Amino acid sequence: MGIGKCITMAFSSIMNNKGRSFLTMLGIIIGVAAVIALMSMMNGLTNMITSTFEDMGTEMISVSITARGQTRQITPEEMEDLVDDNPTVLRAVTPRITVGGTVKNGSESVTSSATGVSSEYSDIINLDLAVGRFISYMDVEQNNNVCVIGSYIARELFGTIECLDSDLKINGTKFRVVGVIEESADSEAGSDDDCIYIPYTIAITMSRSNIVNNYTISAVSEETLDQAMAVIKRFCYENLGNEDYYNVISMRELIDMMQDMLGTMEVALVVIAGISLLVAGIGIMNIMLVTVTERTREIGIRKSLGAKKRHIMQQFVIEAGTISSVGGIFGIILGGAMSTLFGKLVEIDSAPSPGAIALAFGVSLSIGLLFGFLPANKAAKLNPIDALRYE
Repeated sequence: MGIGKCITMAFSSIMNNKGRSFLTMLGIIIGVAAVIALMSMMNGLTNMITSTFEDMGTEMISVSITARGQTRQITPEEMEDLVDDNPTVLRAVTPRITVGGTVKNGSESVTSSATGVSSEYSDIINLDLAVGRFISYMDVEQNNNVCVIGSYIARELFGTIECLDSDLKINGTKFRVVGVIEESADSEAGSDDDCIYIPYTIAITMSRSNIVNNYTISAVSEETLDQAMAVIKRFCYENLGNEDYYNVISMRELIDMMQDMLGTMEVALVVIAGISLLVAGIGIMNIMLVTVTERTREIGIRKSLGAKKRHIMQQFVIEAGTISSVGGIFGIILGGAMSTLFGKLVEIDSAPSPGAIALAFGVSLSIGLLFGFLPANKAAKLNPIDALRYE
């Protein structure tokens, strides 16, 4: 009997036992759908986060410093000199000081945080302004009480982004709004639109500290990133004398770490979803054992007419593989619908990838063939005389 005939008989058996076949396939359908949906969702999430980081600039470097007294620290002026002395690998630097608290405009208030930066910050992280301007060099030098706010802050305090030259208070200190950043996250609390930037010289005063612990530095390009990292690390070591007192990490390293973490999470979730495929395989083996028992007499007739052991095995293995393949196809359709729906809900591209579809279908087919082997082997080993006597 050819493979085509075996497949035809397998479909005939499925149609003759629709309810039993559907219940047998259900585990495969759920497992394949879960694998495809989870892989698609994780890929979409990874791509979204990676894109967000890359939009900020993969050449960006973050430096965290723990000062060792008044004599073993790194000042903003020293960092600026470092950039000026290495123009071939370093492009710009800005201190970064966070001041948390309450932001008010009259009776309206929100809890947020202000970040003290220099005029270089907008170029380093590629900020786009909807209206107004960013903090200038003179604002930093003259300690001007000006601020640039995100669209969330603007809408919460003023009801519109058209709020240039309006005043707000951060922990009681008055600031004049000189710019509003273009909306990027639907103006939600805690998002990128929930931000306030002020001159770092003002932030130092408000934080009641004369030490800057965090800097953001931009390399000239991604090609010079490794050289830039080496220059910064050497400079920090020369000034602080111990690697434990500073940390230098690039945006590219953060992206790689994030991708590794999400990749590990994806594998864990897929393995958990794959357990249902294992259970489905056991279900297929069980139903095929029942099928072999029901068709014992048929097997005896075929063997008495000259069918060989391999022909019997082929028939039942292909039947098990057909059941799992059909279930896999339905699972792919369901998984694709789930991932597309999830993508629309959270606004990410989570369409199933060809790799995820191929993996899920391949696993479902393999499960069917693997768990169909034992019943097929049992059928092939039946003694034709005993099989013919079976009632």
